[in-house]
Amino acid sequence: MTADLERHFEERYGSRPTHVVRAPGRVNLIGEHIDFAGLPVLPMALQREVRIAFRPREDGLILAASRDSSFAPCHFELGASIEPYEEGDWGNYLKAAAQGMALAYGVDRGCDALVESSVPVAAGLSSSSALVIGTAVALAAANHRTIDPLELAARMADAERYVGTRGGGMDHAIIAGARAGCAARVDFDPLRLEPVPIPPDWRFLVADSLVQAHKSGGARAGYNRRRVETDRALGAVVARLGLAARDVRSYRDLLERVPGPESLAAAAFLPADLLKRFRHVVTEAARVVGAEVTLRADSPVGFGMLMNGSHASLAEDYEVSIPELDDLVRIARDAGAFGARVTGAGMGGCIVALCSAGTVDDVRQAMDDRYYAARGPKAGPFDRLFVAEPAPGASVART
Repeated sequence: MTADLERHFEERYGSRPTHVVRAPGRVNLIGEHIDFAGLPVLPMALQREVRIAFRPREDGLILAASRDSSFAPCHFELGASIEPYEEGDWGNYLKAAAQGMALAYGVDRGCDALVESSVPVAAGLSSSSALVIGTAVALAAANHRTIDPLELAARMADAERYVGTRGGGMDHAIIAGARAGCAARVDFDPLRLEPVPIPPDWRFLVADSLVQAHKSGGARAGYNRRRVETDRALGAVVARLGLAARDVRSYRDLLERVPGPESLAAAAFLPADLLKRFRHVVTEAARVVGAEVTLRADSPVGFGMLMNGSHASLAEDYEVSIPELDDLVRIARDAGAFGARVTGAGMGGCIVALCSAGTVDDVRQAMDDRYYAARGPKAGPFDRLFVAEPAPGASVART
């Protein structure tokens, strides 16, 4: 893929690129919609990745194009205050990274860039954050800056809010800092990654519902509303418990003082929607702890049970599943998966199912027969049903 990308870069810009960046997508194994609450999560990077061939410029201009013709070329000037394109434009992710790098590191040298990706768009596999991290890595190299991966991840998590989505920092952390062959427990404030090896017999099967959920477009309001509700629930429970708001700024702060069962009991007064959001965060945090234990113990049955509990919570309490995702989860479990759940923000996108090496082909076939066969070709530009391979984090190489 790299040689082809370099050839297309030369055709477009008239000379060869000097570098190629790779930034992986990610699949979150468990711990959904709790990173912004300050609570640990357990994702892994994918072999699917964004690649950016680039050549530094002598000025501050960024010229960018995609090999996917559905994304129009764009150009803009580096700076600490960059005017956004219209909502949903892919160039806003480039601008988010560029503005963030200018603010944090004073970079002032742009680049010519050509992007290609094997990460499906709007599938809950973090194609957008991979583009943000990839752009940041390219600009760091173009400006001769060496930046610690986790520092860069934290900066870019803040920078991506440029597009209007109030997310957490999980995606950027695993995309920047993953280790091959491992998932990672990601902790926040301060940002830390603890690699957790994937047992050799485990297989994580990713299946796309074929329903897109653009977090920079129509789905954004739903995600942001749930975050507001989650924050309101926390504030109300903190007040009910008589805790000082200055001391309890996140769910992590609360759970360090008041254990999960007691926190849930204290939340019983909340209105129904706020109680659901609160319950999801508290119970999902406990599932992440259990999932790391079962992963290290090579207990796929235990891990699968926690995945199933996570999906039920995302469907019923956080309300981000949809019938198509529920169908895929049910098919996977019926075909022999240890567990399955929606992964990513939800409202479309993918599920992830845990299988063994001996059952993964049966589960894949069941999904083909019972889901994709009725919906037409699942591939298009991407294979929408694949086994995730735990990949390393973002990197840049000279051509």
